[in-house]
Parts: sequence; C-alpha cells; structure tokens
Amino acid sequence: MLNGKIKLKGKIQLKVPIQEFFESASASGILLMMMAILALIIANSPISKYYFELLETHITIGVPYITLDKSLLHWINDGLMALFFLLVGMEIKRELVMGVLSDFKSAMLPIIAAFGGAVVPAIIYLILNSGTPYERGWGIPMATDIAFAVGVLMLLGSRIPMWAKIFLTALAVADDLMAVLIIAAFYTSEISMTALEIAAVAVLVLAFLNWKNINSIAIYILVGIVLWLAILKSGIHATIAGVILGILIPVKNTLDKKELINNAQKGVSLLREHFNDEKNESSGLKVSALNYLGDVVKNSESPLLRLEHKLQPWVAFLVVPLFAFANSGLILNVDTISVAFSSTLSWGIILGLFFGKQLGIFLPSVLILKYGNIDVKFNKQNVIIFYGLSILGGIGFTMSLFISGLAFDNPAFLENAKIGIIAVSLFNGLLGYFVLKYFVKE
Repeated sequence: MLNGKIKLKGKIQLKVPIQEFFESASASGILLMMMAILALIIANSPISKYYFELLETHITIGVPYITLDKSLLHWINDGLMALFFLLVGMEIKRELVMGVLSDFKSAMLPIIAAFGGAVVPAIIYLILNSGTPYERGWGIPMATDIAFAVGVLMLLGSRIPMWAKIFLTALAVADDLMAVLIIAAFYTSEISMTALEIAAVAVLVLAFLNWKNINSIAIYILVGIVLWLAILKSGIHATIAGVILGILIPVKNTLDKKELINNAQKGVSLLREHFNDEKNESSGLKVSALNYLGDVVKNSESPLLRLEHKLQPWVAFLVVPLFAFANSGLILNVDTISVAFSSTLSWGIILGLFFGKQLGIFLPSVLILKYGNIDVKFNKQNVIIFYGLSILGGIGFTMSLFISGLAFDNPAFLENAKIGIIAVSLFNGLLGYFVLKYFVKE
C-alpha cells in the first residue's frame, strides 16, 4: 500500500496527487451534503413551487438539424453529469495504468471488496423485490459515493492511516467501473443503430488519437462532444460517453525528456539572470523565463492528468453539488415517509446499502487481511478500520440517485427510492464516522 508522502533527506515532505485528491474530495463531500439538505429545506418550504418549476424549465440548444430541447433537470443529469463520468473514466484509467489497481497485489483487495460490495446489495434488493414492479431498481444499492465517503473519512484526520484512505478510493473507483457497465448494459432505452454507428466512428477516432499519443486536449473534447451527441441519440445513456472519452485519453506522454530538462534549465537560468539584474526590472527576461517554465509544467503532464487536474474542481464543487441539489428535493411529510418505509423498494435499498455493503466489503476484506499476502497487518485495530470503511461504502448517494432516475419513470417509485437512498446514506455516514472516531486508537 502507498503511504501518501514522499520523504527527502528526512526533512522535506512532498504531497503526492492522492493527497490533493483527498483534500478536494473532503470539501466536495461536505458541500454535497449541504446542497442535499438545502434542496430538502426548499422543497418543503413556501417557495417549493419555484424550485420544481425551475427544474422543469425547458432549455433548447442546438444548430440546424441538431436541436436538443430538455428540462433543466435533464440538462444536469444528462449533460453536466457527463463531465462527472468523464472524470470517473479518467480515474479508472489512471488507477488501472499507474495507480493502486495497476499492481495485482495491491489491486486484489479493493477489487474483490468492490465486487462483493456490489453483488450482495443487489441480491438483497432482489430478494425483497423480485417479481414486483420495483425489480428494475436492483442496481441502485450497488454503488458507493466517493466524495461523500471520503469527505466523512477526512473529517477523522490522522486517526485513519493513509492505506485505509487509498483502499476506500480504489474500492470506489472499481465500484464506479461496475456501475458504468451496469448502466450501459441494463439501463438503456431502444437503440438507434444510425446514432450508434456514428458513436462507433467517434470511438475509433479517439482510439486512433490515443494510439498516436496526440497531446491536444481540445481535439479529444471536440470528438467527445460528437460522441456524447451520438450516444444521447442512440438510446444508451449519454453519460457513458464521458467514461469512454476518459478511458481513451492518453495517460502517458512521449515528449522528449532531454528537451524538457533543457527548457527547465533555460527558464531557471533566465529567471536567475532577471533577479540579478536589479537595474532592469522591465526586461523581457522574466517573461521568457516563465514561458520556458510554463511549457515544462504543461508538457510534463500527460493529456489525461492535465485534464483531470483542470476538471476535478469543476466536478467536485459545481457538477456534483448541483446534481445533489436538483435530485434531492423531496416533499417530506408523514404520508410520504410512511409510504416510503412501508415499501419493499425503499427497504431493498436501505438493507442493501447497509447490510449488503457491510457483508460484501467487510467479510472478503478480513479474509484477505488474515490469509492474503498484503502489507496491512491482521490485528484488532485494522479489522475495526475495515469495518468502518465497509459502513462508509454504504453511502450510495450520487450514483444511487443517478441509477434510480434511470430505473424508474414512475414519480412515486422514484420518490420512495430517493427517501431510502438519502436516509441510509446519512445514517451510514454518521455510523461510519462514529465507529472510526471512537473505536480506532490514534
């Protein structure tokens, strides 16, 4: 497992990208929770009418022959969430190529735990709902909300070791991969072959660009927009385009390392010359130096890492919170809550995300911890940590809400699903925090 920091000569500690991710995910998770609560407050206030009318407002975008007319809610769920899934696709590829999931020994634990944490909740849901009108919702309790879960974990600070944070992140990435495959395979409408053929051509173009290791992000985005439009029209959910695009953006670059080093040295040399020349502050030395150094920074990163770095804050602090705000507005009263908690739909989600995630993640993790050849020791402390992580894995908020919108057209079914998701996600977040806070020693 990774320890999250690089030490140099025992004095300097450098942050690695995983720590920057944790920091942004923590803030994003807190914002996500706040926006969901805000939506619930507004939906149950005197201004609720304006909230729902705003979400149903239609916005038309397009050019001749290609016009899209959708409600604001659909633009958020089909359009903005494509950016979320683009980030998911890039995270999946990065982890598979150069992250924790790239090494078989390190990947074994989170992948098996993610598989168990997806299958067991689905089985529990189907036990309660097989043969009923609710059966189509079996995919809802399978996913883990990475921002929400990591946000809770980061509130615990140094009490939780870095390997545990990396395990939860890798588990959520593997979980997302399975969720994406399930959405593509089971939550699609009628297929348009013409649109699918256009999408296939776009995928081939992206694969060619990847093979040639083209570094221009703009080209990938342009082809990605065509892919998104084609998949939107094909009947497959449009957000899958984001995942495909993310996976087909190069994660490594083939730029000349000697040229990068030479440019870095030129930049440092010009900057030093500028600072030594106190009489000529207006010289172009500083600008030239910064141009050289800027090129080095830009070209040292692959297109995937560059785009991921730029996209992460937009997704974390705009797209996902906006999705939560648009999809969490429920009118709560005694009748709606009693109906939801008397429905096997809600209980399938609640029991799946609570007991299903704990059984599916915790049991295989402890077995691997005890009998597998991994770097984490088998002791009481680490067993408790894994149990707390398995509870946090039951926070299904973002992806579960997303899949519920694909599974059900019936507003009553969707309302029951949302009540179950929000209730169990909040409960799992609080319980996971309590277990890790009070039963794990610092």
